[in-house]
Amino acid sequence: MIRAWSENFNALSLDIDRERHAEYWLGGGRGSGKSMFLARKILLGMLAHPGASCVVYRKVAATLRQSVYEEFAKAADALGIRPWCVFRLSPLEIRFRPTGQRILFRGADDPSKSKSITLAHGYFGYLWFEEASEFDGMEDIRTIRASVLRGSSEQRQLTFLSYNPPVSARNWINGESLREAPERLVHHSDYRSLPREWIGQDFIAAAEALRDANERAYRHMYLGEVTGTGGQVFDNIVLRALPEAEIDTLGRFCNGLDFGFANDPDALTRWAYSPQLRTLYAVAEFVASHNSTDTLAEKVKQIAKGEIVWADSEDARTIAELKRRGVSAVAVKKGPGSVKAGIKWMQDLAAIVIDPGRTPNIAREFSGYEYTRDRNGNLLPDVPDKDNHTIDSGRYAMNQQILQRIARTRSDLT
Repeated sequence: MIRAWSENFNALSLDIDRERHAEYWLGGGRGSGKSMFLARKILLGMLAHPGASCVVYRKVAATLRQSVYEEFAKAADALGIRPWCVFRLSPLEIRFRPTGQRILFRGADDPSKSKSITLAHGYFGYLWFEEASEFDGMEDIRTIRASVLRGSSEQRQLTFLSYNPPVSARNWINGESLREAPERLVHHSDYRSLPREWIGQDFIAAAEALRDANERAYRHMYLGEVTGTGGQVFDNIVLRALPEAEIDTLGRFCNGLDFGFANDPDALTRWAYSPQLRTLYAVAEFVASHNSTDTLAEKVKQIAKGEIVWADSEDARTIAELKRRGVSAVAVKKGPGSVKAGIKWMQDLAAIVIDPGRTPNIAREFSGYEYTRDRNGNLLPDVPDKDNHTIDSGRYAMNQQILQRIARTRSDLT
């Protein structure tokens, strides 16, 4: 029996077999084996479900033949099913001789054109977006999926996205992959988990040469890490799981509240702070727009657990209304330089630990926050006043610690 994929894909393969999720996001670096895995897994899935067909999308149709179409051809050879397949180039298509199942290839230059895709027999059991980061955003993915997957009583219809994570955390796919979604499983891989004979010595030598010459470029290109553009405000972010048992050991909690105006959301955040470790932990969040004062008060009571909530002083009326509802809300004293001082305090921490599953909005904003640039792309010393609701809320939560630092700094100067 052939070894269809490397061991780091085994748990993912089992999850797909058991149809535990509807969406599978496969991110990774160059040569990670994710496209090879998907081509082989989809072919095996079609063999197991004779009514299921597949459609594969890339942003530009012209790129399909030399990429994912060839990947399916290699997969058919590796699985020993090439004699059962008919490969067509115009239109680009693969068909199973015994069952008539098809693998279609389409460009997504206009996502609305997907409405015309139909099958004479069977259903689309698999939808694959290759190089998904090339798409303009999640709306393109949703539009195509709604047009292609129209339901089947035989099996769950599965969506796959494969991509090399873009360098900037602000890219839509990096942010979306951090969003908690019960129907989604995110998997990461890189070339180091593949047998060396599969990828070849030349590939390994090129990767190691880049590692020695430019580690940041190596980590992005070959390890698939979101390394940032060099303009990120916080380079001390640690994204990892933060289990409840660990939170129970953290003794000092602080709460912040940034009020939303118009379409901006209210952002309530809860943090734990360890002065000894100089580490800040994101514990909980509530981020939503158009909340009534009653709803906001209930959320604050649930998350802050009766503790003080440091709130934006710009909205004294809402603070007063929250107090009337039993919330210990206190206005944060702001002044010239307060934003810069708060950002600087956070930057100087040893680590800001964030669990993307527990606090996805905090993870997205903090990891994607970058300095502004001029028209030529040069970095400016200013931070943007957008996409920073949980960051502002975090500054308010840690207001007392930030003020203590300012006081110490000023006393040192006198």
